[in-house]
Amino acid sequence: QVQLVESGGGLVQTGDSLRLSCAASGRTFSTYAMAWYRQAPGKEREFVAGINRSGGVTNYADSVAGRFTISRDNAKNTGSLQMNSLKPEDTAIYYCAAGYSLGVVTARSQLPYWGQGTQVTVSS
Repeated sequence: QVQLVESGGGLVQTGDSLRLSCAASGRTFSTYAMAWYRQAPGKEREFVAGINRSGGVTNYADSVAGRFTISRDNAKNTGSLQMNSLKPEDTAIYYCAAGYSLGVVTARSQLPYWGQGTQVTVSS
């Protein structure tokens, strides 16, 4: 019902900012909650941020709260993750995900649709 494509990753230094984008195709994007996950080498994929389908409610992992901001523009079928004050421990492949829900989704079991991922590397 929806296809997702991430973009905006790159190589930056500690303290820099990046903005990731998630372009969605499909006619039902506005009915889906969305979330961002990340996976570092040798580690499990972990939750980063989530947003409900209208964009009015958000949730963040403790490790990124206060530094990252999740948002969406349903008129443009896009989602975004603004990342500020980046640290080396933020280095990972970042994935956009979506699933039908009336509220914020944080569990992978509720997110059947995933993008291909975009690499973020933060050097010291």
